[in-house]
Amino acid sequence: MDLFYKYLSFLNDQCLGYVLVAGLILCGVYFTLATRGVQFVHPKEMLRLMLGGNEKREKGHISPFQAFAISTASRVGTGNIAGVALAITVGGPGAIFWMWLIAMFGAASAFAESTLAQIYKVKTGKNFRGGPAYYIRTALHNKPLSVAFALSLILTFGFVFNSVQANTIAQAFQTTFQVSPLTTGLVLAVVAAVIIFGGLKRIANFSAIVVPAFALAYIAITLVIMLFNITKMPHVLGLIMSDAFSWNKLMAGTLGATVMIGARRGLFSNEAGMGSAPNAAATAHTSHPVKQGYVQAFSVFVDTLIICSCTAFIVLLADYTKFPGLEGIALTQAALTTQLGSFGNYFLTASVLLFAFTSIIGNYYYGQANVEFLSRRPWVMMVFRIAVSVMILLGALMQLKLAWALADLFMTIMALINLYALLRLRKVVLAALVDYRRQKKRGKNPSFGPYNVRRIKHAEAWLQEPEI
Repeated sequence: MDLFYKYLSFLNDQCLGYVLVAGLILCGVYFTLATRGVQFVHPKEMLRLMLGGNEKREKGHISPFQAFAISTASRVGTGNIAGVALAITVGGPGAIFWMWLIAMFGAASAFAESTLAQIYKVKTGKNFRGGPAYYIRTALHNKPLSVAFALSLILTFGFVFNSVQANTIAQAFQTTFQVSPLTTGLVLAVVAAVIIFGGLKRIANFSAIVVPAFALAYIAITLVIMLFNITKMPHVLGLIMSDAFSWNKLMAGTLGATVMIGARRGLFSNEAGMGSAPNAAATAHTSHPVKQGYVQAFSVFVDTLIICSCTAFIVLLADYTKFPGLEGIALTQAALTTQLGSFGNYFLTASVLLFAFTSIIGNYYYGQANVEFLSRRPWVMMVFRIAVSVMILLGALMQLKLAWALADLFMTIMALINLYALLRLRKVVLAALVDYRRQKKRGKNPSFGPYNVRRIKHAEAWLQEPEI
């Protein structure tokens, strides 16, 4: 088993990991150039659309904000707390700069995949579902590849990632409150089951309340720490920039590792281009697919440029070099305790609980959308929900090294399939964006009809009823 784990780790870190990062970066750069910087030119429009814009709000529909909250729930997890601290200890402060840069390009990929998810979504009752599996099957007519994507996502997000999140919560509660992992796992499994058995609307309502509330609390705490250390901020920002382009690292051959670590942390935190967030983007009830593309691009900025930066500033202001041997969540915990005393320890435990738990809910929904893609039989969904609840319990008790290695493998397969689909369907994305911009230029509230965009076919959900 140890040999199998070592082989998987080598495959992920030295082979597939570099291929994936290169693919995600190239895709992000392509869509940034092809869309003329779609993620940069209208920040106010992004915020307005995320809050609902001038869309009609109808009971039972998933709003753009709720779809944003579901995707952000999955994006904002323990990686924003533990992963960023680990990037600093392994790659140095300069890794944060490369994390920021990659997120800026990745937002264009997030725009593209979420726009496609909206175009090729399908209707179920009052709501919609969709994602890469749906647009691969519908637009590329490649059923085997769509099934491979769906299975990879279900295994990665539905089971393994949720086990990891549960394990992180259990370890934090054991360290801070001496609560046994079994007790924590049972409580998490029961609470998660109550939410996920309630269906998409309950998931959306839960995410729309919890995600903004605790994200704002984490940002507020960070701003307080920054205010108390305002004289150190120029030094911290200078340290990030100088280390990102360190001549000494370049000469020692370690600058590439700093770039790679920052890139991987940014990409794996915000998931831009990896094919997960489009499953949430497809649920929104909106008048034009591009609107949800803007919203999901904004979500990438929230995850990386705001939440991840909060952790980075907390760790760097506390001078992470004073905590030799600590990494990941232990380093963030020590840094917060240094700044805020015992309150910092308790606050971080609460942050881990809510960030990780909302990730569990968001991850579950991604799995649900792809289970529904494979089968609409009620008993299949029931088995999936029970299996997720059981995996949450087991995750709190497990050693997860092998699980992480398997997750990295399936996640890489999933992401590479999605990148292939994005590049194949790039002209569809650009045609939708041109249509949106043309209507905006005329002063209209853009409304999508696939019959008005010749390149777009098989967008049946948009033909079933007049859009809002």
